[in-house]
Amino acid sequence: MTLIGIGAFLIVLAPLVRFQVASGLIAAPADQYGISKLEAVGAQYFSPGDLKVMTGDLDITVTTRGDVAAAEGDRVVWEEAMVVNDVTNQNPLISFTERRSAFDKYTGEGVNCCDVNVDKDPVRLQGQIYKWPFDVEKKTYSVFNAVTGKAFDARFAGEEQVGGLSVYRFEQTVPPTKTDTITAPASVLGMDDSGDVQVDRVYDAVNTFWIEPATGSPVRQEQQRHEVLKTEDGVERSLAFVATAKMTQETEDELVKNAIDGRSTITMLRTTIPLVLLLLGLALVITGFVLMRRRAYN
Repeated sequence: MTLIGIGAFLIVLAPLVRFQVASGLIAAPADQYGISKLEAVGAQYFSPGDLKVMTGDLDITVTTRGDVAAAEGDRVVWEEAMVVNDVTNQNPLISFTERRSAFDKYTGEGVNCCDVNVDKDPVRLQGQIYKWPFDVEKKTYSVFNAVTGKAFDARFAGEEQVGGLSVYRFEQTVPPTKTDTITAPASVLGMDDSGDVQVDRVYDAVNTFWIEPATGSPVRQEQQRHEVLKTEDGVERSLAFVATAKMTQETEDELVKNAIDGRSTITMLRTTIPLVLLLLGLALVITGFVLMRRRAYN
């Protein structure tokens, strides 16, 4: 009877591990720490110090840290700092941005709490933030864009291979959006007016995401960023920031490795351990019944 009891317990435990324990353990970490690097070759940007549009290769470093103290329940909070340097013209720190985001550690969807902000300005988070849900589907997802502070659709665009992994590619188009109004000398913008004029900074982009579907982890990203300065009459006066940023091979390799490790953990929790428990439980139950029948005949 003991073997039958243990076997029955393992048989019951198998689906619990598969559907409850696994779903509870597979989640984005609260203590996240990571550094991603991107590069943009031949980028153009307006340099306030030089009062002209510069062309150069950019080095982009993104550091992400989890705020463990702010994590609670299904929520995690991550903080990000992005530094952009012009390595061609030896012009450091041409851009520095910060953001604080809260999101559901299972689905990756934004949560509005915990002083979420972009460059200290409060934002309302929508859509996917850093990661995508586990078991990503071939459909359209809403993805938050930190530059505009809004979410836009990212449409499924096909399957590809990245580092030997089968991944889903999604494309997001951000329409022209005013992100700021600044004051600049009219002469610098090629205008005949004297003094300063107000110009709107207008941003649009095409962002591409390569996502490992089981984990919802990004393994590659490309950002085609296009920003211009326009006067109130809608006339484009200057480029502000035009670049195509791609992850370095080193960063991509690290993300692929993390995705493979995550997928292996998911397979172990969802398939391997439940299957072993089920088979062992069945074996114990059968053995128990066989022993009982032998005892009954003796």
